[in-house]
Amino acid sequence: MGGNNMLKVLVASSSVIIRSGLSSVLRRLHELNIQPVEISSTEMLEHYVTLHTPDIIMIDPTFGGWFDLAEFKEAYNKLTGVKFVAVIASVIDSMQLKDYNERIALYDSVEVIAEKLNGLMKTEDEMQDSDAEPLSQREKEIITYVVKGLTNKEIADNLCLSVHTVITHRRNIARKLQIHSPAGLTIYAIVNKLVELKDIE
Repeated sequence: MGGNNMLKVLVASSSVIIRSGLSSVLRRLHELNIQPVEISSTEMLEHYVTLHTPDIIMIDPTFGGWFDLAEFKEAYNKLTGVKFVAVIASVIDSMQLKDYNERIALYDSVEVIAEKLNGLMKTEDEMQDSDAEPLSQREKEIITYVVKGLTNKEIADNLCLSVHTVITHRRNIARKLQIHSPAGLTIYAIVNKLVELKDIE
């Protein structure tokens, strides 16, 4: 994301703590130049999208009792370019989240949220250039744990992260390296001296 374009991001939740907390985090992401708009009811959401087209709608899937994203997209078909982010505040069946472009959990760090939003706003050209993206220090740490055979839960516990955050990092690693198997990651880690052979026996 470059330039001075302001990102219009709706934050829709019945909880004032989630709305104001997430809006506060978004304002701290100066490089993304976000203008958060807090939405507290489905009526407010419907009114806003009738008049404006946001870039991103971050929404609690339990908003308004249950937020039916497919139905909402059908009703407001002008929102074709809008990205939808599920704000996970409770246990939710992952099948209910399949229509969302991304997910953010309450335990995600500011860095993880920024990374996810950056990923959402990338253009097609930027996505094709992603092989040139360097791995972050956190991603290198996760590779070493994967190579040593730890599960996502064990990696999360070791790094004090949520399992969802570990899964997101692993998805980003696979995208950046175009490596989709632990065996491939093992070869990469050895060649790039992230681990030594004795660490993976």
